[in-house]
Amino acid sequence: MSYLKFDKTQLVNLEYSLQREVLRTNREGAYTSTSLVGCNTRKYHGLLVCPVNEPDGGKHVLLSSLDETVVQHGASFNLGIHKYDGDRYEPKGHKYIRDFEVEVVPKTTYRVGGVVLTKERLLVGKEQQLLVKYTLEDAHSPTLLRFKPFLAFRSIHQLSKVNWYANTRYSEVENGIKVRLYDGYPFLYMQFSKEAEFIPAPDWYYGIEYPKEQSRGYEYKEDLFVPGYFEVPIKKGETVIFSASTSESAPASYRSKFTRELKKRIPRDSFIGSLKSAAQQFIAGKGNQTRIIAGFPWYDSVIRQTFIALPGLTLDLGDRENFERILDTQLRDLKDGLFLNRSVASGTSPGTIDSSLWFFWAVQQYYRSIRDSGRIWTKYGKPMKSILSAYKKGTDFNIRMHGNGLISGETERIALTWMDSYVGGKPVVQRAGMPVEVNALWYNALCLTLELAEAEGDLEFIAEWKDIPALVARSFVDLFWSDQRQYLADCVNGEVKDWSIRPNMIVVAALEFSPLDREKQKAILSTVKQELLTPRGLRTLSPRDPRYKGICEGNTSERELIIHQGTAWPWLISFFVEAYLKIHRRGGMPYVRKIIEGFEVEMTENCIGTISEMYDGNPPHKGKGAISQAWSVAALVHAYKLLEQCDVRWV
Repeated sequence: MSYLKFDKTQLVNLEYSLQREVLRTNREGAYTSTSLVGCNTRKYHGLLVCPVNEPDGGKHVLLSSLDETVVQHGASFNLGIHKYDGDRYEPKGHKYIRDFEVEVVPKTTYRVGGVVLTKERLLVGKEQQLLVKYTLEDAHSPTLLRFKPFLAFRSIHQLSKVNWYANTRYSEVENGIKVRLYDGYPFLYMQFSKEAEFIPAPDWYYGIEYPKEQSRGYEYKEDLFVPGYFEVPIKKGETVIFSASTSESAPASYRSKFTRELKKRIPRDSFIGSLKSAAQQFIAGKGNQTRIIAGFPWYDSVIRQTFIALPGLTLDLGDRENFERILDTQLRDLKDGLFLNRSVASGTSPGTIDSSLWFFWAVQQYYRSIRDSGRIWTKYGKPMKSILSAYKKGTDFNIRMHGNGLISGETERIALTWMDSYVGGKPVVQRAGMPVEVNALWYNALCLTLELAEAEGDLEFIAEWKDIPALVARSFVDLFWSDQRQYLADCVNGEVKDWSIRPNMIVVAALEFSPLDREKQKAILSTVKQELLTPRGLRTLSPRDPRYKGICEGNTSERELIIHQGTAWPWLISFFVEAYLKIHRRGGMPYVRKIIEGFEVEMTENCIGTISEMYDGNPPHKGKGAISQAWSVAALVHAYKLLEQCDVRWV
């Protein structure tokens, strides 16, 4: 039996199956995603979603869905499903599904009378090509398969509407057709592994609804164009492969290509196997650039999340090559000590106060992995020193080092830390001044760089910086620590100290070089465990705080007000785990293992085999935000690695 498996009773229950989604990427920016039963519930869903240079360079839905119909003795059984107004679902193909499993790729089994048909779907790596393999497992009479493609040709953030500008013409290619609804888009080639008859019957399907968008307060009705349908006869035991691609391909190659691609996949036959498989989905390489996509379906690369997710997605899986490629790509965007966020939607966006310091943390994980100070210093010593120098002298966004050695930053209407939600153009949690984790990361960066400089004999750097870490440590304790409260202030701005209980203090306890002694780290751990720990990550605010919001719901503005006022974030769990193991060592392993394995139920919730961006702070901790998030997956992979290392380190 497959690890990720769903039976008939679950699948035919739309309240259950429509809440669960599947997603795969091609590791070059394209993806395929839909619900468990193939009914698209988001505007972001689609069978082939690709980056398109024109009109905007963003991701675009080309092929929204493909309705399959089984035809026997003149009777048709449509396996597709779409939602229309008034909770009307047409056709109702989900009632024919008998089984759904994801051992390597998603596999759906349909039964229509005496017909048993299986469907397996994969996205070809590094190519904008979807392959769907249909196998007629059983049939007692001649069978015909009919395929009806629903086309969108629009940005993932928009919706298609019936219009007179769409180019509804098609051209024949080998075993299929090619279409392009609008200028600037690539052609969509739809081909089969065997000869297929295309019957032109151009039509618009009006008012297809996406309930996930409706619940999020967005427009949710779409019109999709169907150019016609394909018909392919199939015999018992025969396999037919459908290809949707932005370039023409040889149908004779589909069978061998499907097999080769299948062999490359990590089997999702266990919890850790699923996490490893999910981890690979975020790494996107194109040309001489390799980046981490922060999350699917709507994120591009986010610099802060890249550095935090990087060790879990690469080093902890034995992938040092991609670690270096990603860092090399990011270093091209380093200017005046700050990294620019590169986004398809907005070009470049402002730097942040903490991203450059998370870069040191990522390098630190690599150093501990390879234990080669010479290689680290040669590759990263220069940018490390340039960042420290820029922070010391002062750089953009009023980021600078003070006489007490601590770092501050403040710019009106800009949130410089990871708590960067906005409403009406203003940060919900601005954290201006001296954020606690920023100064802990600053201390860690100083200590790491000095350690490397000493190992490699950089006397000039040592002379300039050797006395600063001790100053920072003293100032940090004096400014942030409260003996009475037994935890750290979240942010200090002049004479104002924010004593909100937030998860940022856990970073201080988890860092290898922490400005706090063991007893203070232990006290922080206790506070975070008691106030913020949930089975899905750490809450962003204590439930005892009057501003706490335990359910993230409503329209865009309402959700933005909530996501950092109580919502739980999985990415923080690896820092809790690291802090816990630092304090309790091997004695803490059973508790940590329980925390990590508590996420296993998520493998069959929300997006199958992966971890969401965030979760409600209140039980049952429902998944929210992006359905698959890089630093969420990376956190659990990294936590697993920490557990393994703990078993070896403290025998």
